[in-house]
Amino acid sequence: MKKVWLASVALIAFAAPAAAADLAARPYTKAPPPAVATLYDWSGFYIGGNGGWGTSRKCWDFVTPAGAFVGAEGCHDADGGTAGGQIGYRWQAGTWVFGVEGQGNWADFQGSNVSLLFPAARNESRIDAFGLITGQVGYAANNVLFYVKGGAAVTADRFRVFDVPTGVLVATTGDDTRWGASVGAGIEFGFAPNWSAGVEYNHLFMQDRTHTFVTPAGVFSGTDNISQDVDLVTVRVNYRWGGPTIARY
Repeated sequence: MKKVWLASVALIAFAAPAAAADLAARPYTKAPPPAVATLYDWSGFYIGGNGGWGTSRKCWDFVTPAGAFVGAEGCHDADGGTAGGQIGYRWQAGTWVFGVEGQGNWADFQGSNVSLLFPAARNESRIDAFGLITGQVGYAANNVLFYVKGGAAVTADRFRVFDVPTGVLVATTGDDTRWGASVGAGIEFGFAPNWSAGVEYNHLFMQDRTHTFVTPAGVFSGTDNISQDVDLVTVRVNYRWGGPTIARY
């Protein structure tokens, strides 16, 4: 029995080197490629929607038809909600982003105060819509864009006077379109290759304007010089064409 066991060990020892020689050589494996970093590109046309809140400061001064100051009637804030859309184009050069944009919004900014000169009259201001045509300059930190903007602004206004005791309309300017200037700033986050969302603030300088009031029958009622500034805060969502994500190793 001992001789059989020794013979078996000798046979295994002899066969092992031969079996090892018959094994295939270990294949060479290439190192995995380095990780790929991606850069978000803000270039391209975009379209989107927005919604938020706005307020407009109005101060009324009663003046003669020739524009001479008679007396201050007081001030009030006209505020409310807004919703609309925007369309624009951006192009990116390094970390700098430049763009142009047009925006149009429905609005419901309304407010009033009792006249300091005519206590039986309540002066009401309303903005039904506004639009912006602006240029943009921004800085891109990959998919986060910080930007400032400025350009032209337009508002659709209506000014009315009501009798305080009865609430009856006694005078109105009808619809009025006022042009001014706009400055603003925003931050936008690209959450998908073609989608982004952000928050934006704008201030509109609408200056002073003299308005003639008439009664519902069309009879001249008086003249007021009305100042107006507007502040807007909106949340925006944009869809962009072009500007694919760039790979960087």
